[in-house]
Amino acid sequence: MSKKIIIAPSLLAADFSDLKNEIEKVEKAGAEYLHLDVMDGTFVPNISFGAPVISSIRKHSNLVFDVHLMVENPDRFIKDFVDAGADIITVHVEATKHLNRTVQLIKSYGKKVGISLNPSTPLEMIKHELKNIDMVLIMTVNPGFGGQAFIENMTDKIKELRALDANIDIEVDGGINTETGKKVKESGANILVAGSYIFSGNYKEKIDSLK
Repeated sequence: MSKKIIIAPSLLAADFSDLKNEIEKVEKAGAEYLHLDVMDGTFVPNISFGAPVISSIRKHSNLVFDVHLMVENPDRFIKDFVDAGADIITVHVEATKHLNRTVQLIKSYGKKVGISLNPSTPLEMIKHELKNIDMVLIMTVNPGFGGQAFIENMTDKIKELRALDANIDIEVDGGINTETGKKVKESGANILVAGSYIFSGNYKEKIDSLK
């Protein structure tokens, strides 16, 4: 049985001068998650926002806060994002030296755990952690900037992961629209992150089209 499709608008593509209103609009339009990309300028070549921004918007939203840490040595910041109101904390396997320790740290705060893989990182890197986590985030672009083109062969990685674990949540992020969303859903993904696609039009129409 296929898993329910969840839509996670990426805040990075929203109008930052009007965040409270933007978040309310995607919530009313049917989004279940809010995807929050935290970038440190080191792990990825861009800087976004941190825990204070997430804390400030938390009181204005009932969405699941899906925090994606694109940062080196994420253990340093886990408590900050727990305190800011994260529901799911996702770390990159490439950014942590002791993945199991990081996973256990997130779990110790009672939060859901995600692990993210860059396009060139094989599933072998996380195979032994699958039983300990809630979600895998497959990057379908190289992380760091919005609006990039979808990397087609990532659908094979999604299929391979779904064959390894029938129950785990598989999230995809990068170049998601109706066409690519259909491909990743058919490959086994059930959480779709979309930024520029949703925030560049009628939010409800865009979210409904992805569902």
